[in-house]
Amino acid sequence: MDISILNNALAAAIGLDTVIYALAALGLNIQFGYAGLLNFGQAAFVAIGSYGIATIVSIAGLPFVVGILVGLAGSVVFALLLGIPTLRLRADYLAIATIAASEVVRLLARSNSLGAYTGGSNGLSGFAEGFYDLNPFPQGTYGFGPFAANERNTWILLVGWLLVALVALATWAIMRSPWGRVLKGIREDEDAVRALGKNVYAYKMQALVLGGLVGTLGGFVFSLGRAAVQPDNYATAFTFFTYTVLLLGGAARVLGPVVGAAIFWVVLSLTDGVLRGAIQEGWIPAALMSSSQVGQVRFMLVGLALMLLMIYRPQGIFGDRRELALDGR
Repeated sequence: MDISILNNALAAAIGLDTVIYALAALGLNIQFGYAGLLNFGQAAFVAIGSYGIATIVSIAGLPFVVGILVGLAGSVVFALLLGIPTLRLRADYLAIATIAASEVVRLLARSNSLGAYTGGSNGLSGFAEGFYDLNPFPQGTYGFGPFAANERNTWILLVGWLLVALVALATWAIMRSPWGRVLKGIREDEDAVRALGKNVYAYKMQALVLGGLVGTLGGFVFSLGRAAVQPDNYATAFTFFTYTVLLLGGAARVLGPVVGAAIFWVVLSLTDGVLRGAIQEGWIPAALMSSSQVGQVRFMLVGLALMLLMIYRPQGIFGDRRELALDGR
């Protein structure tokens, strides 16, 4: 194997995509892993965080800190609007409602009528400089080997991984608290929790809001790391990949989403490099696969691996099979 393929895979383990999906999956873990909410709208929370910064800075001309506050506030409002009519639905209907709400957010961001505020299908750019002006790293390269990065990437990765660590620590703490134990009780048997006098609806709403806020943090890293937003980046595929990350690492495990994100992007990078190398060496005939098809084939291979994982170890790498025993009522 070409050493560059392995280096790229190692770099992907701590790269920007891993950070983004780790944060999105940490939020989904609170909603799905601990509360049992089958939310398929996590991409919308990430989009709200991304557009919160982009719109406030690019359109309104305000500091990016204001964009962060607007993104967080927008996430809370969206969670309330989403949760009030849907949290009494069964798990399957909740999934349908949330995936539809996520598409509504994406299509609104993509619409020409709101193009003056969202950039339409072209998105927005040129809003990240306020964040990078705070960069303490002088111009240069930092790290070693495959983990080396320039000062801008080093700064966003440092901030991103600090957010991942803080969110993981906070999740560990709150899930050991009485609030977290009630949340896990709702996942197992919400009727029993309701019989004990707990307001199940309120706890579900709190989990939806909290998980959405964590997903919004992923949106901040997404937009600042790429210095651009484009609505099609927040399609339903983003939520599906986030579920893949969560299930790989194990639901209801604090570090499951983080490990799952790293594995997911390492595997994608490895399969991409190996397939392209095999095509260049002639081991894979052009009639069977071209280099332009590698991107699709690698997702097919990862999907096949996930199917096998669900068959032989449905709880994920670190998960417990009982954590996936959701009440479908």
